[in-house]
Amino acid sequence: MNTLINEILTAMPTVTLEGMTNLRLMDRRDCKYAAPASLLPSLLEQMNLAFRVQVNEGTAVSAYATQYFDTCDLGMFLMHQNGKLNRQKIRIRSYVDSRTSFLEIKNKNNKGRTSKQRIPIHRPNLSVTDILPCEREFIDARSLFGSETLASALSNRFHRLTFINNRATERVTIDIGLSFLNYRTGREIALEDLMILELKQDGRQRSDFGDILHRARIKPVSFSKYCMGTILTDPHVKYNRFKSKWNTINKLIQ
Repeated sequence: MNTLINEILTAMPTVTLEGMTNLRLMDRRDCKYAAPASLLPSLLEQMNLAFRVQVNEGTAVSAYATQYFDTCDLGMFLMHQNGKLNRQKIRIRSYVDSRTSFLEIKNKNNKGRTSKQRIPIHRPNLSVTDILPCEREFIDARSLFGSETLASALSNRFHRLTFINNRATERVTIDIGLSFLNYRTGREIALEDLMILELKQDGRQRSDFGDILHRARIKPVSFSKYCMGTILTDPHVKYNRFKSKWNTINKLIQ
C-alpha cells in the first residue's frame, strides 16, 4: 500500500467491525466492477465525504485468503460457464489477520440475489486441502453437491478495504493484490494491476458509490474470482462464456 493511499485512508472517518454489524447484508444484491489499481487514490478521495472506512486493530487493510472446492469435473465452474442462473459455490474464507475461517455455501438465484450460509471452522492456513468431518456434515445438509464428490480446486489471496456509507444503506469492498493458485495444475498467477470493487445493497436504491463510479466511467462487470482464477491457471478448461470479460479486464491492466 503506497504512502498516498495510506494518507487518504488515515484522513477518512472510520467505523469498527462491530459498527458494521447492522449492515451484514447476508441476503443482498451485489454489483461488481473492475478497474486499474492506479485509480484507487482518486476513488478514495471522492469517497471521503460520503463514506467511513472499516478499521480493525488499527488498520484499514485486511488480508484475505479463500479456498474453493469443486467436483473432479468442475461442476460448479461449469454452472457459470453454461449460464445456469441458480448456482452455488463452496469455499473456505480465511481472515488472515484475525486467524479466523468460515466454511461458506453461497447461492445465487435466477433473480440475481445472493444468499450465504456459513459456520466457523478451524483452518490455520490453506495447506490443509482435505474436507474435514465437521465440514462434510454442513455441506451434505445444504449443498447441491455431496461432500464426497468435492476436492480443493483453487485458492486466492488478496487485500481488502471495506466501507460503509454515511446513510448506512450500502457496503463497498475494494480488493487489490489478487493472486491465485490452482491445486489441480499447480499454476500460480498474480493480478497486481487490477482492483475489484463490489457494491452490496438490500434492494434497489440510489447509490453513493454508484454515483462516484459513474463519474469515473467505471462500468459494472460480472466477475467471479473463482471462475477467473480457474481460466487463468488451467489451460484446458472451456471458458468461451468468459472470453469477453477477460478481454475487458486484460485491457484495463495493460
